[in-house]
Amino acid sequence: MARQVRGSHEAATDLESIAEYISRDSTFYAAAFVEEVLSVAATLERFFGRGRVVPEVGEEIIRELFVKGYRLLYRIGDDSVLVLGVIHGRRDLGRARE
Repeated sequence: MARQVRGSHEAATDLESIAEYISRDSTFYAAAFVEEVLSVAATLERFFGRGRVVPEVGEEIIRELFVKGYRLLYRIGDDSVLVLGVIHGRRDLGRARE
């Protein structure tokens, strides 16, 4: 069953910040990165269970997919998927929101 994919304000802010950082070197690659993240997020409509459980959280409904070294974090709801954030793959999740 398909679920609606939504993005949180935090996820939008994360993606904007990452794109801004990448664009310092290349606006082309910044746009390509954003497009890829949005494309991967869109696949969650039907394949929401494909990501791994976030190790720091340990809950089945909180998952992540990796996109070019970044973690796309999302929560699976009854009829929707909420993208929670996009953080660097090496960043400690506990410190990500500090």
